[in-house]
Amino acid sequence: MSNWSETLKFAPLSLSPEDSLPALALVDLANWGLVTLIGDDKKSYLQGQVTCDVVSLAPTQSTLGAHCDAKGKMRTVFRLFHHNDGYALFQRQSIMATQLPELKKYAIFSKVDIEQSGDVLLGLTGADADTKVSALFGGEGDVRAIDGGTAVKVDEQRWLLAVTAEQAGTIADKLAGEATLADDTLWDLYDIKAALPRVDAATELEFIPQAMNLQAVDGISFKKGCYTGQETVARAKYRGINKRAMYIVSGPTEQCPQAGDALERSVGENWRKGGSIIAGYQYNNGTAVALVGLPNDLDADTTFRLSGQEAVWQQLELPYSLAEND
Repeated sequence: MSNWSETLKFAPLSLSPEDSLPALALVDLANWGLVTLIGDDKKSYLQGQVTCDVVSLAPTQSTLGAHCDAKGKMRTVFRLFHHNDGYALFQRQSIMATQLPELKKYAIFSKVDIEQSGDVLLGLTGADADTKVSALFGGEGDVRAIDGGTAVKVDEQRWLLAVTAEQAGTIADKLAGEATLADDTLWDLYDIKAALPRVDAATELEFIPQAMNLQAVDGISFKKGCYTGQETVARAKYRGINKRAMYIVSGPTEQCPQAGDALERSVGENWRKGGSIIAGYQYNNGTAVALVGLPNDLDADTTFRLSGQEAVWQQLELPYSLAEND
């Protein structure tokens, strides 16, 4: 644990499916990382690498996006925003060692410095998060420059804080006794309920962007210029080559589903490989919820189970539509 948080206890919360989430929680996002880009060519360089439109991103906005290989398979899914003197990509820590060198591959030809940031990453979650961010930092917009870093609104009940260790300590002191301290399994639960895509080491280069619903959460621009993997992404939209989507599933399990775990689907009396777990969360009553990549043409009554387990899982409603909009 980093020095700034040595006296704090960020622990998993014991929650049942019926429990209300804390009205205000401070979350240690230890399993997440930040990549920063600074330099004169940062905008044009990143624009040629990722699925989202970097050029049109206002200082008060953030966007989801993906970095793909030449075949359109995703190395990472990130949240992009303006940070300090450049851009920042908020993404899973587990893919940094393989994805970051690929992002930097052609940077030698441009005026851009790409590094993993040493900033502390915190989440502020709950019904009171919005009000608390305004009270702590002031400002307007969904992305705000604050002392020591940046505050980024993720959704109605979540803010991401990317700050120096000193500022992280200050924030924790100000929220002492007021906010529940939680590890980032709480963030996982919010992501699963919102069906927000992510890529971990276990799922790197397994999915094209549309197979994780990136088009449904505004993470793909079909109007921008060329970028790595664009041909596959365009074919998936205009020729219908994508046969998978990301869904929410739930069921009993003895342990929390992990990224890369296999989920089987029912086919008559038999079971076949259905897809890969993308993220999972386990409640204290032995049930779990998870994001999973599955064929997008399954029957509505298809049931599921984790590989090697007998308990039957069900598919839940997504919070957004997968219908294509031109």
